[in-house]
Amino acid sequence: MRLNKWKLIVVIVIIGAGAALFFMKTRNGKETGEVITEIQPFRGSIETIISTTGTVLPKNRLEVKPPVNGRVEKVLVQEGEKVKAGQILAWMSSTERAALLDAARGQGEGTMKYWEEVYKPIPLLSPLDGEVIVATTQPAQTVTTADAVVVLSDHLIVRAQVDETDIGKIFTGQDAVINLDAYPETKIKSKVEHIYYESQTVNNVTIYNVDLVPEDVPGFFRSGMNATVDFKEKSKDDALLIPVEALHEDAKEKYVLLKNGNPKEPKKQAIATGITDDKNIEVLSGLTEKDTVIVKTKKFMLPKSNGGTNPFMPSRRKTTSK
Repeated sequence: MRLNKWKLIVVIVIIGAGAALFFMKTRNGKETGEVITEIQPFRGSIETIISTTGTVLPKNRLEVKPPVNGRVEKVLVQEGEKVKAGQILAWMSSTERAALLDAARGQGEGTMKYWEEVYKPIPLLSPLDGEVIVATTQPAQTVTTADAVVVLSDHLIVRAQVDETDIGKIFTGQDAVINLDAYPETKIKSKVEHIYYESQTVNNVTIYNVDLVPEDVPGFFRSGMNATVDFKEKSKDDALLIPVEALHEDAKEKYVLLKNGNPKEPKKQAIATGITDDKNIEVLSGLTEKDTVIVKTKKFMLPKSNGGTNPFMPSRRKTTSK
């Protein structure tokens, strides 16, 4: 019994080793040499960005709570509605007024109207110009001084989390682009409104919150939405550019290879560089648009897969038709 068990283990190990060898042979490419490309510096726009994540939040979230315990008589606003400072948002009765009106209601309509005029309801006023973001309280609902009848926001922002290594590159008024995860096709231009001085630790990383204000708030903008934020660090128009792979660097200088009389021995040309993105790099000096730059890249080729056969499947005998 034990012998059969060990035989099974040996067979499994052999099969696993063979599968790994087959996978590595079909996965790894083979270097076949260098590919030499000739390019010329070109004019274009280039910018560097700092990307991070953020969340849509109300800048000033204000809960309108009743001054006394009682009952909500009427709510005058709806979610999404714009309100002005001093506008009446709701009417409520204190606990005493609610009890008195309930008792008067059983004594007839005249008595009811009399006490409604004598004992006025309490108005809940908006303390600022803003937008109603929560208005779920219903008439006849009992509330306390701890309950928010209506929640307001002056305007929605995006609060981004910036790593401590990048916070020095962010400044007030800086341009940025907001991209909501739910609407990736929409790019929302914005500006940095506020940079927080107190740090936070998220997943053992020190970050600083940065508030951004959209220039135009789309109708689908909602509190709690997740977003990607791209801060524009540096940008330049009509810059002289070359591909990143054309640049070489040693301990002394940065340089490119220029086309020479002998294509096998290109000329080494030192250059000064500026800003760079993932594809191109700005050339400040050392090159002109008339120069021809040699770009050398490695060429790789996947090995033949032997017709896509599996070493663990029985081979079929090939037949030919006459």
